Amino acid sequence: MNIVLMAMNAKYIHSNLAVYSLQSYAGKQGSETKLKEFTINQQEDEILRDLVKERPDVLAVSVYIWNVDQICNLLTDFHKVLPKTEIWLGGPEVSYRAAEFLEEYPFVKGILRGEGEKTFAELCRCWKKDPEKTRTEKGDRADDDYSCIRGISYRDQQGVIRENPDQLPLSMDELVFPYEDLDRLAHRILYYETSRGCPFRCSYCLSSVEKTLRFRSWELVQRELQFFLDHKVPQVKFIDRTFNCKKEHTMQIWEYLRDHDNGITNFHFEIGADLLDEEEIRLLSGLRPGFFQLEIGVQTTCPETLKEIRRMADFSVLSGNVKAVMAAGNVHQHLDLIAGLPFEGYERFKTSFNDVYALRPEQLQLGFLKVLRGSYMYEMAEEYGIVWKKKQPYEVLATRWLSYQEILDLKLVEEMVEVYYNSGQFSNTVREMEELFPDAFSLYESLGKFYEAKGYLQMSHTRFRRYEILREYLQERGVEEKEELRFRNAMICDLYLRENCKSRPVWAEDLSRWKDRNRAFFQKEAEEHRFLPDYDRYDWKQIRSMTHLELLRDPASSDGHEKYTVLLFDYKTRNPLDASARIMDVTDAFFYIGGYDEQA
Repeated sequence: MNIVLMAMNAKYIHSNLAVYSLQSYAGKQGSETKLKEFTINQQEDEILRDLVKERPDVLAVSVYIWNVDQICNLLTDFHKVLPKTEIWLGGPEVSYRAAEFLEEYPFVKGILRGEGEKTFAELCRCWKKDPEKTRTEKGDRADDDYSCIRGISYRDQQGVIRENPDQLPLSMDELVFPYEDLDRLAHRILYYETSRGCPFRCSYCLSSVEKTLRFRSWELVQRELQFFLDHKVPQVKFIDRTFNCKKEHTMQIWEYLRDHDNGITNFHFEIGADLLDEEEIRLLSGLRPGFFQLEIGVQTTCPETLKEIRRMADFSVLSGNVKAVMAAGNVHQHLDLIAGLPFEGYERFKTSFNDVYALRPEQLQLGFLKVLRGSYMYEMAEEYGIVWKKKQPYEVLATRWLSYQEILDLKLVEEMVEVYYNSGQFSNTVREMEELFPDAFSLYESLGKFYEAKGYLQMSHTRFRRYEILREYLQERGVEEKEELRFRNAMICDLYLRENCKSRPVWAEDLSRWKDRNRAFFQKEAEEHRFLPDYDRYDWKQIRSMTHLELLRDPASSDGHEKYTVLLFDYKTRNPLDASARIMDVTDAFFYIGGYDEQA
């Protein structure tokens, strides 16, 4: 019996914990399966060809909001080529509309609802039975084979859709660790869970449907954490819905990781920042920079909205904890907002945005409400006046408080935040530009409307071109010459913070007049290693090619007497949170070598 598990991930770097867990659990029960992973960016013909070559007797597919359309198209063609293969689906995108999905796609035999490990193992045992004894004259499997398996919806021999009772929750300790073989997961993010369920009941989230909260025992978790550390896995993402909902569990894991840090692996956690206490913050503050990443769902700062969506988070507590963690400068923080929630219109969302932006997280994600079947938000959609896209990702189009045009305007803000804030490539420039506006939201709103008016949204832009667009934008705002120089200096600084560019933008100042000073600086640095002690194995030419020296003209310079600040960019030493180069002010060393000042 050839049973194939299939996953279609959003990116190659991702891995699908669900299918690995199903395969591992079934394997422990004595059922061997094959696993095939693809991405939504691959050609459908390529995936189809690969699957057909396997000639599976059963094809079990993991379906999510980001891949449902591609999978449905793919399986429609797959069934035409191999009509005798039984097709089964699982995952959140089909669990809450199983009967409807089976009606829409008659070639699908059945659907695993909810947690799938135990259900899939029981199905595997069923599929492995002697086909001569378990098949009808038409070749269909006898109904009795499926009638006793909990957690499935399926089509019987007469085409009638049957829905069995839900599967009973599985103990977390019964799950089988799925990563013993890491060869097939080289250079991939590994996803890991130590708990299932969530203690909170946020109305937009499917985790609120899970009524039980279960934890994996510490003995197993400890052993598995050490496996990741021993194998120097680049990144492990915990998918526990609110990782720090139980302090004892949180501290056991964080203390163990702190004490066994391998200097390489990064761990990512989704947490409730308002739940952090002083002990947890103190622990976080003492970690290796870049060791942990925290993803924090703020969603909104509107009290009325928080109450309506069943979130009890106190933003004043949350923001205080975020600032406390940020003060140590060693933990990457990713904060989320959701537009389209009840009782939050455009102006009130603007307040939420500015509240969160003021915290200066490493990442600020502006997302849009997705109306998911099975969630409380789906049930309340009519009352809230929510209309949403028919197809995935079922994103909000309008609400009683937010018009479609306002959604479009927020989309512009989202795009600009992604390009100019979350990329980390324009941090100095953005800080300078914020001074032109009453608040941060207005900056991104104005910039987004400029992109829209110029037709730039539909184009692909290089990094250099993004700077040119900013300069064009500032010119249209009538920025004065001294201000323009200030912005240009910020752009040059941002440009070289991330990359030692070999080509120089046309708008950057010509530094050829300083070439003798430049050479003298690096020759002296090669002798003394005053600023770059890690470069002691290189000569001055090598050091110059591996670093960058930039002169920034002071906008306050008086006519006929220009003043410069000289910055040295060290690319061997980078900030572990944003990968920016170490930057040093070497003005005195540059201009006073030999005892004289060459500033004009």
